Amino acid sequence: MRTLRIRTLAGLFAVAVVLAWAIAHLWDSAGTLPGVPLAAPIVLALIAVALFATALSIRARLRAQRERRPGAKGVDPLAAARAVVFGQASALVAAVVSGLYGGACVYLIMYKLDMSPRREQAIYSGAAVLAGIAVVAAAIFLERICKLPDDDNTTPHAQAHHRQPR
Repeated sequence: MRTLRIRTLAGLFAVAVVLAWAIAHLWDSAGTLPGVPLAAPIVLALIAVALFATALSIRARLRAQRERRPGAKGVDPLAAARAVVFGQASALVAAVVSGLYGGACVYLIMYKLDMSPRREQAIYSGAAVLAGIAVVAAAIFLERICKLPDDDNTTPHAQAHHRQPR
C-alpha cells in the first residue's frame, strides 16, 4: 500500500480551487450561485474526529502491546489496514472537496462580500476548507501510526541475502 503524498494532495486541492473559482465565476454570471451548505464543514469535521480517534486508539493499543501490559488488546492487522485505507480515501476526497469549497470561498471574498448571505456562505466554505485540512492531517497521522517498520536489512535472512560475495 502506498503512503499519502502531501504533494499529490496539494495538487488536487490547487486544481479543485482553480476549477471551482472558474465555475463559480461562470455560474454567477449566468444566474445565481448555489449556496454552501452548513453541513459541509460539520461532516468533514466529524470525519476528521473519527480518523483522529481511530489513530489514538490504535496507538494506545500498540503501546500497550509493546509494553506487554497484562490484558492488552492487540491490533488486528486487517482492521488497521482498513482504517488506513479509509483514511487515505478520506484524505483524497477531502483534498478535492475542500479545494472546491476553497475556490467558492475565494470567489465570494473577491466579488460578493457586500451581501450578508454571501458573507455567511464565505464563512461556511472557509470552515469547510479548514475541516478538510483537518481530515488530511488526521489521515496522515493515522497512516504514520499504522506504518510498519521497514525491515529491508533487519532480519538475519535479509542480511545474509544482501551480502556481497568476496
